[in-house]
Amino acid sequence: MNKEQISGNWKQFKGKIQEQWGKLTDDDLDVIAGKRTQFVGRLQERSGIAKEEAEKQLTDWESRNKDFMWDEK
Repeated sequence: MNKEQISGNWKQFKGKIQEQWGKLTDDDLDVIAGKRTQFVGRLQERSGIAKEEAEKQLTDWESRNKDFMWDEK
């Protein structure tokens, strides 16, 4: 998958991400921009959870959304 496809993939999944994690704002998602590491950090910050919990929540979400691709891991 090339960069343009990943970028389009991110735009498509932003809504699903906000359904799962409503505390993440549009601005948060713009900053994250498909980067997994950024996502985990922002999720921790907004939710007040430990990194391990953020990783677990994200891994669970990824298992239900197998067609999603991160820009970087």
